Amino acid sequence: MRLATYRADGLPRLGVVRGEQISDVAALPGFAQTTDMLSLIDQGAGGLAKLRQALDAASEAELRQKGALHALADVHLLAPIPRPRKNIFCLGRNYVEHALESTLARGDKGEVPEDPIFFTKATTTVSGPYDPIPIDPKVSERIDWEVELGVIIGRTGKNIPAAQALEYIFGYTVINDVSARDLQARHKQWFKGKSLDGSCPMGPWIVTADEIADPHALGLRLRVNGVVKQESNTRLLIYNLPVVIETLSAGLTLEVGDIIATGTPAGVGFARNPPEFLKPGDLVEAEVDGVGLLRNPVARVEANA
Repeated sequence: MRLATYRADGLPRLGVVRGEQISDVAALPGFAQTTDMLSLIDQGAGGLAKLRQALDAASEAELRQKGALHALADVHLLAPIPRPRKNIFCLGRNYVEHALESTLARGDKGEVPEDPIFFTKATTTVSGPYDPIPIDPKVSERIDWEVELGVIIGRTGKNIPAAQALEYIFGYTVINDVSARDLQARHKQWFKGKSLDGSCPMGPWIVTADEIADPHALGLRLRVNGVVKQESNTRLLIYNLPVVIETLSAGLTLEVGDIIATGTPAGVGFARNPPEFLKPGDLVEAEVDGVGLLRNPVARVEANA
């Protein structure tokens, strides 16, 4: 299933996308209280099974009569989880070529990390799949792009063995780990430069894990104004999803609804010669095959007093 959060009648709603239509989950029998993505994920595999049954039993005419069926083009899609419960877990330098381009661009010896590199993005970074990426020139003008496969955790666990790790995945989404490179360098760590408001476009929906036969065989790419800047495949991850989940969960509880951004391939702006950064008026498209496409314009904003 493709599960999305959308706005209709001024309110956020949880929907199932089928073709070019989206159905309101709360209108289905037994789901009146399931009004957001996290409440559905909390129900586990049993909740998904019940949702499928309810959808199969509901006719299109019945959904239309309830005002619960919309053309996808007529609604505004939000991030699938507009406000996560916790910071987003992120992987740094998890593709070989990106690891090399990053270290070389900073004047370091090009090398691949010996262990997964983790950092987080604040929950306030999350924005929708078509929302503007804000640039405040008083804060940073070195705003960069990073297309990534996002993983949504569906079961709470700690010390999860790699052999069981995929069983803990609820689904997948697309993430653009927008980064302020000057802040990242200035503060000698990644959190601040990765956590500006609106710096995590996500979506356009969550594709449930059963729909993705192999998460390590997905093409991903990013375009700026129609020009391909990044193109790779998740089979080239240095640390695959089982290793990431096993390592991250060692002594650290992963909870239902947690989000993991699995790393970006080569082609980021700061490592180019000369460096390239986003500017107001640009259009950024981030895509993962079988999952979805983000399409975010870049807009200038001014800091509030």
